[in-house]
Amino acid sequence: MQGCTVQGQPVPDALIGELADSAALLERPVALRERLAADGFLYLKGVIDPALVAAARAEVFAHLVAVGEVSEPALEAIATGTSRRDERVADRGQFWKAVSEGPMLRALSHGAAMNRIMALVIGAPARPQDYMFLRAGARGRATGLHFDYPFFTRAHDQVYTAWLPIGDVPVTDGPLVVVEGSHHFRDLIEPMIGFDVARDNSRKATLAQDAVTIARQRGVRLLTRNFEAGDVAIFGMYTLHGSLENHSPVNRVRLSCDVRWQPQSLPLDERYFGANPGGTTGAGYGELVGAKPLTHEWHIR
Repeated sequence: MQGCTVQGQPVPDALIGELADSAALLERPVALRERLAADGFLYLKGVIDPALVAAARAEVFAHLVAVGEVSEPALEAIATGTSRRDERVADRGQFWKAVSEGPMLRALSHGAAMNRIMALVIGAPARPQDYMFLRAGARGRATGLHFDYPFFTRAHDQVYTAWLPIGDVPVTDGPLVVVEGSHHFRDLIEPMIGFDVARDNSRKATLAQDAVTIARQRGVRLLTRNFEAGDVAIFGMYTLHGSLENHSPVNRVRLSCDVRWQPQSLPLDERYFGANPGGTTGAGYGELVGAKPLTHEWHIR
């Protein structure tokens, strides 16, 4: 795959692999769950109606056009490099909450199709967190490598991340990347057990090493692909992941979302549920990168 970049440097071809498609296993749920356990992730190609994706994309980018961060036509998602967000909205967190709770977006992220998929993945009725991680990444932005464990396991670790590209996301635009075999990195996982980022600020959830360094040290590949509207990627709390850098040649904003799901029967982490969820730190939607104008520097959360 050409065009994969981390920290401004091309990723060597030998360190890149393509996420294998497991969509056919939706008809064989036991094998689907076995694949998740074996690989640490699932990539499901074309399992969501692209019309749902297009409607969600139009809805989100209409908000960003209104604050001057994306130019018309909205669906092309070309960043302006400027923002009038702070002029036009009184509260960044409330603005991003409204964007994240749009009906078209929620029909995609929390609708019947995703409920069916996640019930098959989990093997039981599934419940999504109400709190949405909606990510609009302009050129130059990326997410560092991390496990989801420190963020979402306060109640239990039977939590699964569903990552959806909201529109096509080629590798040049900075999509999800999964570190091959990382759910077996016991030397990284075991010291993390019990770590809660909201209760322990003495250490960081993001790894100090960049993705290329990790792949070289471990003798593994960085798994990604040119994602298309309708694709879904799913992984648990112990899979190391992040994103490639967005270096879109046309200055396109990468749009994606990730929602956490769990068995309906298990206790809830109240930070992520309800009409006004507090989020990881209690600051609500204001704590997310998405609440900041697209001209701001990138941080992991």
